[in-house]
Amino acid sequence: MAERLAVDRDELEHFMKMLNKSADSLKGLRKALSDGTVIGLGTDDLDSACEDFQEDWKYGAEEIGQQTEDLAKIVGQSKDSYREVDKALEEALRKSKAPQGKGAK
Repeated sequence: MAERLAVDRDELEHFMKMLNKSADSLKGLRKALSDGTVIGLGTDDLDSACEDFQEDWKYGAEEIGQQTEDLAKIVGQSKDSYREVDKALEEALRKSKAPQGKGAK
């Protein structure tokens, strides 16, 4: 069992930013793919295969992008939750160390 729970909120923030950057990069990729054409690369079979690949990749990139955005939101919520728990623990510890009642020393 762990002796101590430690969460690096700065690292969570960095991870969330990287996830958002990745999602933005995938959006750029999807736009580039949608603007590109595959007609005239070679034979009709090659053109068809390239078009199929482009459609599959577009779908996959959209799914990865959405899941990346969702994960970034979850990480952000986790970071906020850790902050709230830290504050609550700090307050509870402060109250437990405070003198109790009139006869406390």
